[in-house]
Amino acid sequence: MNLALENTIGLLCAAILVAIVARRVRLPYTVGLVITGIALAAARIQTGTMLTHEFVFDVILPPLLFEAALNLHWRELSTDFPPILALSTLGVLISAAVVTVGMTFLLDWPLGPALIFGVAIAATDPIAVIALFKDNGIKGRLRTLVESESLFNDGTAAVLFALAYTSIRSGAMGVASITYTLTTMIGGGIAVGLLCGAVSIMLIGRTSDYLVETTVTTVAAYGSFLAAEHFGFSGVLATVVTGILMGNWGPLKKSERGVLIENGRAFLLSFWDFAAFIANSLVFLLIGLAVATVSFKDFGIAPLSATICLVLVARGITVYPICFIFRNSRWNIPIPEQHVLWWGGLRGALALALTLALPPEFDHRNEIIVAAFAVVVFSVVVQGLTMPALLKILGISNTSTDS
Repeated sequence: MNLALENTIGLLCAAILVAIVARRVRLPYTVGLVITGIALAAARIQTGTMLTHEFVFDVILPPLLFEAALNLHWRELSTDFPPILALSTLGVLISAAVVTVGMTFLLDWPLGPALIFGVAIAATDPIAVIALFKDNGIKGRLRTLVESESLFNDGTAAVLFALAYTSIRSGAMGVASITYTLTTMIGGGIAVGLLCGAVSIMLIGRTSDYLVETTVTTVAAYGSFLAAEHFGFSGVLATVVTGILMGNWGPLKKSERGVLIENGRAFLLSFWDFAAFIANSLVFLLIGLAVATVSFKDFGIAPLSATICLVLVARGITVYPICFIFRNSRWNIPIPEQHVLWWGGLRGALALALTLALPPEFDHRNEIIVAAFAVVVFSVVVQGLTMPALLKILGISNTSTDS
């Protein structure tokens, strides 16, 4: 227990230093964390903390998903819901299909491992994307589009990953079985989220103590996720739905009918902003630490480069055609913002958590993990570092994105 506490404090101290330096040199905070983690591992500094599926899913994802959902206004979400829905569902399917086919024909991977990797890497990661946009001060419609897509396609990818893994392990699944599994995981996750959100709102309405209010939201964030996962539903969707429901009936509802008192609203939002900062700090440092232990040489530079290019192409095939569908409607997304949606589609801890969850005996497991790490490092470091320049070239700023 003492060792774990010491390791956590050590990582947070490193995060503090990175935050201070990153602000001064105008380096994206998440990029600085990954680079620092790699440096710590290269210096053989033992932290005793590992990036595992359980750590990401049970510790990191719930607060980050809840914080982002809590700040998502329903009015803004509903305004652009059609393109968000298309990108987070059809987009994930298209991206997964393109990557699967590419890994099969270009790198001669068996269909099963290619499918698992394609699904795991298909969705943009809410942890990386939200952190990137906060670093660059992007607000308004563009931020809503990117964050909302990353939140919902996160749930889609997790569901499809479970479905693909089950199909590979148990053989081909029939249409009825696939439909039942999808309906159960998605519907169950949404139902758990609505239930947890409603119960939490009722409890908050019975107290005027802002500490109790914040405690209720903490239990709701983790409780909805763990409860949904326990019953085989989507924990990601459960937490997102809980956060949206509570945010729009609590901290974001500033009328007299709002559930939270004014002091409670300010404290709660500050608390979750702090919780997201801590979670981001830990996960990106751990990604950097884990990257230094991955043997990329065994995979080969050419295959890794081809994999990264393939993922970028898949993202492009996802973003531009789907946006083209809405070109003559009120949901039209300008070309410059489409470029941001494409290049800002970072991958992060979610892809690593899904691939790390594969059992040791799974075919091509090591190759899948190495490929996932390569894509994540490229997206966080290269895309993260170049995003400010892209925003400047496109003339997009925190003021120009406001709707």
